[in-house]
Amino acid sequence: MNNKRGDGLAPRVLVLDGMWNKTLAAVRSLGRRGFHVTVGETTRFCASFFSRYASRTLIYPSPSSRPGDFIGWLIDELKSGSYAMVLPTEFATQQVIASCVQEVRRYTGFPFPEKSLADKVHDKGWLMSFAAQKGYLIPKTVFVPEIVDIDGISEGLTYPAVIKPRHSSGSRGIAYVREKSGFRDAYLKVHSNYPDPLVQEYIPPMEGGGCGVGALFNMDGEPRAAFAYRRLREYPVSGGPSTLRESIDGAEIKDIAISLLKDLGWTGPAMVEFRIDPRDSKPRLLEINPRLWGSLNLAVESGVDFPYLLHQLSTEGDCDQVFKYRLGVKCRWLIPGDIMHLLTNPSRIAALRKFFEPADADDVLSIRDPMPLLGRLTSFLPLIFDADMRRLLSRR
Repeated sequence: MNNKRGDGLAPRVLVLDGMWNKTLAAVRSLGRRGFHVTVGETTRFCASFFSRYASRTLIYPSPSSRPGDFIGWLIDELKSGSYAMVLPTEFATQQVIASCVQEVRRYTGFPFPEKSLADKVHDKGWLMSFAAQKGYLIPKTVFVPEIVDIDGISEGLTYPAVIKPRHSSGSRGIAYVREKSGFRDAYLKVHSNYPDPLVQEYIPPMEGGGCGVGALFNMDGEPRAAFAYRRLREYPVSGGPSTLRESIDGAEIKDIAISLLKDLGWTGPAMVEFRIDPRDSKPRLLEINPRLWGSLNLAVESGVDFPYLLHQLSTEGDCDQVFKYRLGVKCRWLIPGDIMHLLTNPSRIAALRKFFEPADADDVLSIRDPMPLLGRLTSFLPLIFDADMRRLLSRR
């Protein structure tokens, strides 16, 4: 157990990757509970640094381009900081820490899966093979074993088809091919940036067809929390991070997600993403994010406080079981996500009618904590000056 305290009786936590909305959700969650929250990032221009709940802010070396320097910085900070937990929210940061997890856990809690398992699950090719072998429904998937097989494979596909990177998040690198004549060029283009991509059938969208399950497993591989939601809007419109989403019961997809994660021997947090196939109304597995996910704030607002549960897991060795939560809660990412959805939506007039419908919460905007909006607006500056940040965004 690790019951380290900060100022007075306030537990101290170190939250990394301060750039992202999910990080801001974690900072607010823990800060509202009275935690002393130290927030770190590679740049000062990030939303979480501006939060009233950030007790202290730190700049650190890039985990992606300078992993050795980052680990040296982290160990020094953990030795002097007396933290109860270190909480990365980006996969790259999580995996760098996991590479020296035994040393890290000498000083603090780190409630995440083993690096080797997380790497496997992050590989969509490995995951699709594993899920299919276990009998889970997935889109029809073709692996291109050799580059010379492209033309032969294109003959056996039904169109439209999807070419999908094995390692990416959201819509990064995905290509949609509508007819056979465009398959070779599209495949080679994706392959040049994301080697050996998958080829999958295209599952037509339907209302509420994109959905996910956030889950948390204790270190013995037992489920402790599960939360289901559906994606109402996304940016890009063709498929990407959700800009409006809603909590749902999702009993079927929760059962599938928990079963699959159990089969994997999972520990820590994960988000399992599905699409409901309109042809048979059955959910098909799209991917697992082996980390905290972008719409984390919706879960917190609905009553599943994953950041706090992770703290419990770090300090007590287990955490509360939370499987009930408020249904119908809507959370939005207005700036810039939902605005960009509206501006780029081909059905802009129809989208405009729904745009002003109220949501229960926003990923950034908050009357109680307004300054992160300024941080979000200034967070575009690193894209001009920081090559590491540009590379990170291009891979997500």
